[in-house]
Amino acid sequence: MNMLLFFTLGLFVHFVFFVSIFDIYFTSPLVHGMTPQFTPLPPPAKRLVLFVADGLRADALYELDENGNSRAPFLRNIIMYEGSWGISHTRVPTESRPGHVALIAGFYEDVSAVAKGWKENPVEFDSLFNESKYTWSWGSPDILPMFAKGASGDHVYTYSYDAKTEDFGANDATKLDTWVFDNVKDFFDTARNNQSLFSKINEEKIVFFLHLLGIDTNGHAHRPSSRDYKDNIKKVDDGVKEIVSMFKHFYGNDGKTTFIFTSDHGMTDWGFHGAGHPSETLTPLVTWGAGIKYAQKVSAQQFDDAFLKEWRLENWKRQDINQADIAPLMASLIGVPFPLNSVGILPVDYLNNTDLFKAESMFTNAVQILEQFKVKMTQKKEVTLPFLFTPFKLLSDSKQLNILRKARSYIKQGKFDEAVSLCKELIHLALEGLSYYHTYDRFFLGINVVAGFVGWTSYASLLIIKSHSNLTRGLTVKKSSHLLPYGFLAAGLLVALFLLIQACPWTYYVYCLLPVPIWYAVLREFQVVQDLVASLLTFPLSHFVGYLLVFTVGIEVLVLSFFYRYMLTAGLIVFAGWPFLTKLWTQAKITSLSWTVFSLLLAVFPLMPVVGRTPDISLVMGAGLLVLLLSLFAVPSLIKRKGSLAKEELLVHLLQILSTVLSMYVVYSTNSSLLRKQGLPLMNQILSWAVLASSLVVPLLSSPALFQRLFSILLSLMSTYLLLSTGYEALFPLVLSCLMFVWIHMEQETLQQSGISCKKKLASIQFSYTMDITQFRQLYLDDIRRAFFLILIPFVLVMCAFEAVQLTTQLSSKSLFLIVLVISDIMALHFFFLVKDYGSWLDIGTSISHYVIVMSMTIFLVFLNGLAQVLTTKKLRLRGKPKSHHM
Repeated sequence: MNMLLFFTLGLFVHFVFFVSIFDIYFTSPLVHGMTPQFTPLPPPAKRLVLFVADGLRADALYELDENGNSRAPFLRNIIMYEGSWGISHTRVPTESRPGHVALIAGFYEDVSAVAKGWKENPVEFDSLFNESKYTWSWGSPDILPMFAKGASGDHVYTYSYDAKTEDFGANDATKLDTWVFDNVKDFFDTARNNQSLFSKINEEKIVFFLHLLGIDTNGHAHRPSSRDYKDNIKKVDDGVKEIVSMFKHFYGNDGKTTFIFTSDHGMTDWGFHGAGHPSETLTPLVTWGAGIKYAQKVSAQQFDDAFLKEWRLENWKRQDINQADIAPLMASLIGVPFPLNSVGILPVDYLNNTDLFKAESMFTNAVQILEQFKVKMTQKKEVTLPFLFTPFKLLSDSKQLNILRKARSYIKQGKFDEAVSLCKELIHLALEGLSYYHTYDRFFLGINVVAGFVGWTSYASLLIIKSHSNLTRGLTVKKSSHLLPYGFLAAGLLVALFLLIQACPWTYYVYCLLPVPIWYAVLREFQVVQDLVASLLTFPLSHFVGYLLVFTVGIEVLVLSFFYRYMLTAGLIVFAGWPFLTKLWTQAKITSLSWTVFSLLLAVFPLMPVVGRTPDISLVMGAGLLVLLLSLFAVPSLIKRKGSLAKEELLVHLLQILSTVLSMYVVYSTNSSLLRKQGLPLMNQILSWAVLASSLVVPLLSSPALFQRLFSILLSLMSTYLLLSTGYEALFPLVLSCLMFVWIHMEQETLQQSGISCKKKLASIQFSYTMDITQFRQLYLDDIRRAFFLILIPFVLVMCAFEAVQLTTQLSSKSLFLIVLVISDIMALHFFFLVKDYGSWLDIGTSISHYVIVMSMTIFLVFLNGLAQVLTTKKLRLRGKPKSHHM
């Protein structure tokens, strides 16, 4: 097959494989068409005030300061005398959007939002605000519009400050919270003189939402341990106290207002959130007012943590809930329908009401979640052939009716505790059933994508064997049977008919039909398969098993390295011992020893911390000095040369030294400026962009001689890398480059060991844009090792070194890319099964990234190969026309 056609088909196939994960893993769990459900008894409250302190950790609110005093004395007084409290357990991703959706709409992360960049929910959803008669909200423009946008009618009002005000580097982020408190006060002052507004805020079933972003902003800018973060908590506490007092005064202490104070997520010690650390998932919940139980003193409490003792709250009853449970709690308190998409379970222990009210509210909660289950089941049943449909057996129609009848009977008999318990059982079964139907097609689609993956990988492997090895040389080619294309055509028609009957989406046709032509192409190469089997039968069994084992372990190590960085260390340690496992140690001791030393040095980097570390600019400066030292060693040899070209190369070298010095200056100056809180100087920005722009151009001015050009590329890329470094990572490309230089020598030695007669003197080799294709040799088993080396650390510096290896060993890049394609597709198949549709955005995004990285490995390498060819073979002149050097 023509390589261009093969590459084009490969792009299409891999694009389909990539898109498939969004139909398999990232479809919205939300359903529509349910009937609203609400408690048929009078609610205890007319209005609800929801305070959400964005980014507030539970421990930061509940713990006492170094003097034994509370940072939030008003809220602590509520806990001890007026209301109920506990920890609200959030789910990952611990971010503002999913956190607020869980609080106000009652469901957790809609993973299909990945296609929206996690900025908004991709589908409309119901919420407490939508079910209320009126909702007024104040706060961030990032949060409030999300609930107003999906609301029916115009009863959700938002008041936001300008988005530019949200500056994580601002000197006083508490102004964001002060703005909210002041605007709420102004709103009620206005209402006294506005009859229409006054009438609305005296209605029942209304909500006031105050979103307080200052704590989160200060946490990002200064970290939760900072004075700024802790002082912000005190200001929020003061603001809440004033708002509560204002509400009581405005409504004449009518006792019909419920107050809820909580947070959307916490924050790590270094000022981040999104993952599942307890500092991110444990948020405070303080409730008081109408319908809420008063503070309850207890003698002992059993929890798996020591927080109560640390916070000195051992004697006040703590009631932990899940974050989504707050939505049904708020709905029951003001008597509005539970949000239709809510999966929260009503925490009845927070309610100060009759047992009948609690049981009826729990029954409403169960019916509301059961409605979602029934709609989901109906949707799936309508598009599945009757004899293929497999219902969720734990919750059949008869069992639903039995549980509902039994619960209603318990309520009539006054057995309220039994009714509540039975409703909770029904809720858990319905939630399990929702998950079952949401993932109903996952196995079917996964099988088809796997079939396509295996077929494509098999075809690429056969192409390598057929075109780039001598296994099929001299063998006759037999024509394939005419029945083969007709058989696959019939199979394709049957698959299409099956999908048509089930009214499947058009994307299902692509996933299910793609394996058909792929496997047709594989079976057309049946003769190659026969030749391969015949060749393998002549191969010693022990050698075959050994090579297969090494290949398998190598791929597994590469896959595991994406999750466990220390696996890279293990792989590099094995690399370090490579010369001792072959004859290289005896024929090139110095080169082999250098390889071992630099491999072991490189093995240290994956063990270093990646987050939560303090910047160490001295290491960046040290790396810069080492680069300068290496550069200065090269100056005498350049001075000794004669001619105009030598002077030009010396000038280029000095320019690169200057670029490194400028990078070191920018790093040091910027760090000092940021420590003084003066921001990034404009001159440093200009110098940084200038260094970046020159780093890919200056190497083209250097000599195309192999080591001179590679050294020039190292200097240019190091100057840019220094600008991006804050610690030990600045030393990484330096150690890596040394290993790459040794690698080139090592590959020369392996050629001699393998008996391949194409070894050249490295000093005499120059990079060339055009190479004689007739000089390319056939593939050998050792070339698989070279492909592994290339995959291990694929970026420009390594690619340039590999360009030198290709040149010195006369290895075709096409054949190597095909090997890389096979390896990367085998790895991609691993990652296909490891894609996550739950967890933090980091976990979900990382799982997608792993899949995409290995899927696009070959495309990325083609691009890098082109860039490396330009960097190594093109020669620009300071005067005159640019040249390309040929062999």
